[in-house]
Amino acid sequence: MSFTIRPAVEADLAVLQRIYAHHVLTGLASFEETPPDLSEMIRRWRAIAEAGLPYVVAEAAGGGEIAGYAYAGPYRPRSAYRFSVEDSIYLDPKFQGRGLGRILLQRLIDDATGLGKRQMIAVIGDSANQASIGVHRALGFEMTGTFKAIGLKFGRWVDTVLMQRELGPGASSTPTN
Repeated sequence: MSFTIRPAVEADLAVLQRIYAHHVLTGLASFEETPPDLSEMIRRWRAIAEAGLPYVVAEAAGGGEIAGYAYAGPYRPRSAYRFSVEDSIYLDPKFQGRGLGRILLQRLIDDATGLGKRQMIAVIGDSANQASIGVHRALGFEMTGTFKAIGLKFGRWVDTVLMQRELGPGASSTPTN
């Protein structure tokens, strides 16, 4: 199956909210326990878009159904982190296992590199999430650590895996802006 990757627009957010709500309610990719409503999803999307960072959707060929989305948000709010971003990827469950996560992550890497970002961080919920860890590893991310039992969701303690990938020249030079 092929996909078209394009920037997200506000009209997409109802579908993205549904996809995200599924992950909040059934999985460990997000440590949120209550899905945000549509107005909160729009607020979050606007914050990423207004910061000039990539926020993209994948449309399945042959109908334009949104199969997933991804964005690169600021890693942390303090100015010293301005060249680092954190990736987030969420897929409609019926499109998992088709290579879409890798396509979306590669798009984020390309877009963030084009914006002059130097580091991309992955904060992966659940050290047992081998699919996400594997996709990140395949695209050049290295394991940097694991926070053990840092979140409590669905009545059990859950780890968070940290991975990192240099973008562009990475730390080999200092940006001028």
